[in-house]
Amino acid sequence: MKKPLRYGDAGVDIGRWNSVKAGIGKYVASTYNERILGKFGQFGGMFDITDLKGYKRPVLVASTDSVGTKVMIAFETGNHSFVGRDIVNHCVNDILVMGAKPLFFLDYIGICQLLPDTVQEIVVGLAAACRENGCVLIGGETAEMPDLYQKGEYDLVGTIVGLVDRDRVIDGGTIVAGDLLIGLRSSGLHTNGYSLARKIVREVGGRSYGDTFEESDRTFGQVLQEPHRSYLPLHAVMQSGLIKGCAHITGGGFRDNVDRMLPLSCDAVIELATWEPDPIFTWLQKTGNVERDEMYHVFNMGIGMVVAVAPENRDVLLTSPLLCQFKPRRIGRIVDGTGRVVLE
Repeated sequence: MKKPLRYGDAGVDIGRWNSVKAGIGKYVASTYNERILGKFGQFGGMFDITDLKGYKRPVLVASTDSVGTKVMIAFETGNHSFVGRDIVNHCVNDILVMGAKPLFFLDYIGICQLLPDTVQEIVVGLAAACRENGCVLIGGETAEMPDLYQKGEYDLVGTIVGLVDRDRVIDGGTIVAGDLLIGLRSSGLHTNGYSLARKIVREVGGRSYGDTFEESDRTFGQVLQEPHRSYLPLHAVMQSGLIKGCAHITGGGFRDNVDRMLPLSCDAVIELATWEPDPIFTWLQKTGNVERDEMYHVFNMGIGMVVAVAPENRDVLLTSPLLCQFKPRRIGRIVDGTGRVVLE
């Protein structure tokens, strides 16, 4: 008789997952607060929203995103500590631009083969970022799919749910000509443009991630693995009502993100001479012979968040102790137009 087939013969080890789950439970539970009901490992996460204080008309805001091809640098370097922070902070920023504060987060890891150390390293980063953002890691899914991913590969996706009062939603509807644009510094590439960045570093530049980046005392791998920054301190500033619009500079750069906050009666003029891009962007542009407009369409170029304010409120943001870590500066202005972003 032929040997009976088991799931393991197809490359999926259920026992290994049970072992991993037992190991990561303490990190997930470290993000829990008094609103969590039930325990780790249930089919669904429960978050008690009764008795919410400070909200007259609470609105839930949700978003989903992935780390993208930045995970491929993790595969090659063997360092997976940054990707958890990347996805949490990215998602936090995506709902923050609407004025929302995060409540809870869910992750999805699709992986070739369940490697306990790798999964634990990812979850440790997820949990740390959730704690830093006051957000509960309420649940997730890890799927072992050897036929879909190559050995050593995985994908990381996150979903976040936050809350904002209906009267405090920021949608750019009050932006008018004459308003100013304030930029907050990024911590590098964040999670966008890595398909082009990797091509330039490895193929065009002929560098490895272990080589030293000439403009710093770090390697290319360390520079490119710098985690996506969270701009959550901006939420406290938003409560003043001074911020008219907000754009998270992610995939599509300035043109495809700043325009999302603009009324159709206005254009945003980005004054490129008002800040100096990080050295890694300058190196990528020169080494890859990338045109200026393409750089600002693919990368954040050192500005991870753009905020629109009335001229009289400019100095409030520029001197805010809550924002000083992001080195805020005026980077542009709003003019009459048709909802376009102009690089000047």
